[in-house]
Amino acid sequence: MKILLFAHLRDELGTSSLTLDLAPLTSAELLAELKQRYPLLTLESVMVAVNEEFAGPATVIGADDTVALLPPVSGG
Repeated sequence: MKILLFAHLRDELGTSSLTLDLAPLTSAELLAELKQRYPLLTLESVMVAVNEEFAGPATVIGADDTVALLPPVSGG
């Protein structure tokens, strides 16, 4: 599974993407797994997109899917 990181997530991990070997899981389970692996990662209010479509917490993510983690955006 390829995970694309943007904004502060990229800064916190020092990379723009991760490749993880995970069994199929929901987007909520993926966020919990990432929080366990990377405890300092700020995942509150992060939106998940799977294969370029926004995903709800129950969306199942397969091993060959591409996930984008999109933090909230502020502007002025």
